[in-house]
Formats: sequence, C-alpha cells, structure tokens
Amino acid sequence: MQFIDEATIRVTAGKGGNGCLSFRREKYIAKGGPDGGNGGDGGDIFLEADGSLNTLIDFRFQPAYKAQNGSGGSGRNKTGAQGEPMYVKVPVGTTVVDVETQEVIGDLRTERTRLLVAKGGHRGLGNAAFKSSTNRAPRKTLPGQPGEIRQLRLQLRLLADVGLLGLPNAGKSTLIGQVSAANPKVADYPFTTLVPNLGVVRVAADASFVMADIPGLIVGASTGAGLGAQFLRHLSRTRVLLHLVDVVPEDQSDPVANALAIEDELLSYSPALTRRPIWLALSKVDQLSADAQTELYAAFTEVFAERPIYLISALGDIGLKALTRDLMQALRVHDERLANDLEYAEECAAVEKQITDDVWAHSELSRAQRRSAKLSAPDGTDDASPNDAEAWSEDDDDIDLDDGPEVVYVRE
Repeated sequence: MQFIDEATIRVTAGKGGNGCLSFRREKYIAKGGPDGGNGGDGGDIFLEADGSLNTLIDFRFQPAYKAQNGSGGSGRNKTGAQGEPMYVKVPVGTTVVDVETQEVIGDLRTERTRLLVAKGGHRGLGNAAFKSSTNRAPRKTLPGQPGEIRQLRLQLRLLADVGLLGLPNAGKSTLIGQVSAANPKVADYPFTTLVPNLGVVRVAADASFVMADIPGLIVGASTGAGLGAQFLRHLSRTRVLLHLVDVVPEDQSDPVANALAIEDELLSYSPALTRRPIWLALSKVDQLSADAQTELYAAFTEVFAERPIYLISALGDIGLKALTRDLMQALRVHDERLANDLEYAEECAAVEKQITDDVWAHSELSRAQRRSAKLSAPDGTDDASPNDAEAWSEDDDDIDLDDGPEVVYVRE
C-alpha cells in the first residue's frame, strides 16, 4: 500500500429541512388552525481516528464528503427527520487544518476520538411555530439553513516515542530491525527507506516503546534536496530524537561535520523541534579499533557536551541493550514529570504547539514553491524533477472537485 501522509478534502454538512405551511382541515372541527411542522436538522460530519489505518491514500481518490440533509416538516405538526451524521475514518495521529483560515481544528491522537469538522444546518420552522393569541393563522415559515462547507488539509504525523534521524545509510533501518520486530528494507545504497517505519522496542516484559525510522536527510533537505524534509513531521510527536551518525562514511567525510549539518537541517525545518531531547548514537563502531573509538567519542563529547552519546553497532550487537534501556528510563522520567510537574507540562505543550505551527508553515511554503515552479514552467506544466519526493507524494494544489478523482504518483 502506498504511504500518503497529506491530503486535502472538502466536507459539506447536511442542509436543514424546510418548515411546512399547513392548516388543519378536518370535518366537524372548526378553525383547526396552523399545523405545519418544523424541518429536521442537517447531518454533521465527524472525523474519527481508526487504529487500523496508516495512510491517507483513500482521500486522494475520495476527496469530497457530504452529510445527509434534514427532511422537511409536514402537516399535523410532524417534524422532519434529522440528517444522519457522517463519520469519516482517518489514521490515528492525523492533524486537521482549515485551509481557508489556516486554523488547526484538532489533533486525533487516540483511537476512536471524534472531531466535529462541519456542523449541519439548523432546521426551518413551520407555521405552527408562529401562532399566537394575536396571530392565529400565520403563513410564515422559515427555510432550513445550509450546512457548513470546509476545505480541510489532513496531515498524518506518526505517533512514536523515539524518532531516528540521520544521513542515508547511517544504519537507521538496521537498528530498528535489530531492536524491534519491524522488517524495513535494508540495502547498501542511499535512500533505501522511502517511507517511515514503526517498530515496538520491548526492553522488558512490562516495558516497551515505539521507535520511528524516517528516510535519510542530506544537506539542503529543508529546501527540497534529496527526499526533502517532508517526513520530518513524523518526528514532531516523538519525545526523544535519536541521531545516528555513521562513523565510517563511504565518502570519507568528517562524522562530526555530518552530525552538525543534519542538525542544521532540523533547525531550518523547525527550531522548536530542536528543543526536544536529542541523543547521539555513533553507528558502525565495530569497524573501528578501540583507540579510534575513544578518539571519536572524545571529539563528539567536545562538540556535543550536553548530549548523551552512545557507541553502537546494530550488526555487531554492540551497545544496543544499554541504549534501549536508557531510552526507556528517560521516557519513564518524562512521563512522571509530565504528570506531576505543571510547569514542565505547560512547557512541553508550548513546544508541541510551536512544532505544529512550524510543520504547517513549512508545508505551506513547500506547496507555494511547487505552485510557483509550475506557473513558471515554459509549457505551463510542472517541471519538478521525478527525484523530488515532495512533488510525487504531496498535493500540488488545492483539489478541484469538478475534475474528478486526482491521480497521484508515488515513488515506491
């Protein structure tokens, strides 16, 4: 199944039913009076988090949703039926943004959570509602009100405790494959991972956490180089960022310089994201001698003095137990502080909100750049390179619902 983490939909709530104009006319009953009933309210539209979904691909082919209209009132003071509400299922971790106002409407983080995104129109009133002692034969009715119409941007951000960060071929997929039951693709060429992967790391019988592996970053990713920075949004919910650094890069580059370059890209994408705890894991240390490991560890300690630093090798099973054990302990401490320290909880909430704003701002900037490139192309078509993953996997523009389903090409 294709992994789509962003989509635009239009939701239209149901229209309220019209009020009825009617008078009671029965044999032997004089002056029956008005008996026009009210209409029914229009149906609401809710988004509901469903744990069985892990992609937004369905919304690319079904971008429009309309709830049922309310029925009109009828004689004998009969009220029209209410429109049935519509429940649209989305993956857990979906953020909902109003395209017009750029307001974050809600964040569906837990399964079966429901979010009202379009309110149905209010019912119209029949003429029976207007009768009074001075107006015994009213002919006034009110029509039902139209339901809300909204264009929504859905952004999926995976829920994980620890997020892996690093250059391509740093060993992220190998690590998550070793410490969890995940089975990501592993190969000896860059950008093996094209979509995020999740794995459950079980430290003990009653202790586990979720680790997320995202595609590798390169210098310039925040401006669209490589696979771009589109998948960084999946790190925005993590509580700890684990930065893997290849200690024996194939291009003979300096590991310390590589680590600094990737963190600069992270800072360019979201300054608030760098306020999360960042741990360093020096990967593939089994290819270095003991003296070289000591020298490299000292170099990283000098530059990243306040960071936890670990020497690991996924294939050699070096340092993995200590790393996962300490991560589990850090997550427990975080949860305890979150529950007992109000100031810490408020600080975390502020960081989370700022990250959400940064993710949305970067997404809108990327979309505007693609639209600009499309308009500036000589033949009027999008000249984005096929190697630009954002051009293949995100919306190029707002959906035109009159043109039928949108055809989306996604690299696999």
